[in-house]
Amino acid sequence: MHISIVTVGKLKEKYLKLGIEEYVKRLNSYAKIDLIEVADEKAPEELSEIEMEQVKQKEGERILAKINQDTYVIALAINGRLKSSEELAETLDKLATYGKSKVAFIIGGSLGLSNDVLKRADEQLSFSKMTFPHQLMKLILVEQVYRAFRINRGEPYHK
Repeated sequence: MHISIVTVGKLKEKYLKLGIEEYVKRLNSYAKIDLIEVADEKAPEELSEIEMEQVKQKEGERILAKINQDTYVIALAINGRLKSSEELAETLDKLATYGKSKVAFIIGGSLGLSNDVLKRADEQLSFSKMTFPHQLMKLILVEQVYRAFRINRGEPYHK
């Protein structure tokens, strides 16, 4: 399986980079992992609704440029479907079983994802009704993908 994690913005925090690197290293025995960062759109703190949509649109275009047509896309969205770790594992297992070997997880910028990205997504996934920094979500996501592979292989993992 080939998993891409496409995120908006460059990860700067060293502690997050170290955690992500550790899980990517662990995941390499299960799947090919690509971490793809697209530039975030520079914008002032105060934005109108129209300006926010323009920022999301520009970031969305960058995201979509990184996704192939044959890729199954899971967008992380606060209004997406909540899943347990076991349900995420089952999703990845079913995708692999039915020939969807390319999967991309999308994490938007601080304003979220554009409508075009959400329309392109095959499914929307929520980790919580709470809001998390998108940089932290990258670490949480890569850990959950690793956990999913461990679950699918019947290998022990802390609960």
